[in-house]
Amino acid sequence: MLTPETTEFIAGLPKAELHVHHVGAASPRIVAELAARHEGSTSVPADPALLETFYDFRDFAHFVEIYVAVVDLIREPDDLWALIHGVGRDLAGQRVRYAELTVTPYTHLLRGFADAEFCEIIEDARRRVEADFGTTLRWCFDIPSEYGVAGADRTLSVALDQRPEGLVSFGLGGPEIGVPRGMFASHFAAARAAGLHSVPHAGESTGAETVWDAIRDLGAERIGHGVHSVEDPALLEHLATHGITLEVCPTSNIRTRVVPTMADHPLPELVKAGVPVTINSDDPPMFGTTLNQEYAVAAELLDLDRDGIAGLARSAVRASFLAPEGKSALLAEIDAYAG
Repeated sequence: MLTPETTEFIAGLPKAELHVHHVGAASPRIVAELAARHEGSTSVPADPALLETFYDFRDFAHFVEIYVAVVDLIREPDDLWALIHGVGRDLAGQRVRYAELTVTPYTHLLRGFADAEFCEIIEDARRRVEADFGTTLRWCFDIPSEYGVAGADRTLSVALDQRPEGLVSFGLGGPEIGVPRGMFASHFAAARAAGLHSVPHAGESTGAETVWDAIRDLGAERIGHGVHSVEDPALLEHLATHGITLEVCPTSNIRTRVVPTMADHPLPELVKAGVPVTINSDDPPMFGTTLNQEYAVAAELLDLDRDGIAGLARSAVRASFLAPEGKSALLAEIDAYAG
């Protein structure tokens, strides 16, 4: 168990988060408020106390089902704006100074948002978060794999035609099983050609070969999760040699049952192999965690002291797509805090 002093150190540590979904990061209060607005047309409970049971996932497929139910609560512009602003407030409360928030435009467009309207709302909320809380948000536009090529086409169109100021990367989420990464090779090629970074999910609910596919077919610069990379020593060597960072979310992996127990989590093996990793919360309220708690989990798994914990924060900054001057400023803030 970590000491109270270490827990306090983590709470005050300036941090960057690189793998957190905008809907999945909505607090129980925000989700319950949205559910109350749409009571009678949703399965999501309007009582924050009942959400813990609602978020008891049987497996990864059930998690996706519940996630989609929460997405369906975002029906009006005010819903979307309030969600983004609330997520920014919660991140700032954990001393997150910079976050790359994964958003999935297609699921909102299906519910009636126009392309330009969607981007205007999230941009306005992003600017307000920085003004109100001092936290910088950037966007990863994420293909929902369950919608196939149609969802990818529309996601790419929004990204390239609207090109909101905060957009830095292009991702791929949703189910991995039965959805080859190569299906989206042309979409990622177009996004990369337009200057967006490639950050697909891979190797979360499938094996190491999916990570290879993400690297070869999608030009992945970072990998969302990638925990099953441990199955292939050659892949570990490739990740380490080429500096391809894995965005690791320990509690998420346990709650979606892609890793049996925390004692089985491959984070220590990944670090031992020299693979660059960052620590992230993914969908924190859904998984009953926070970024601060994920840092505590990682500290225990890796047996880290304060210097090691600060090193995790520095790794996230270095792996981020923050501009060089922003990286330097945040690294200096971490150094000043850690002493």
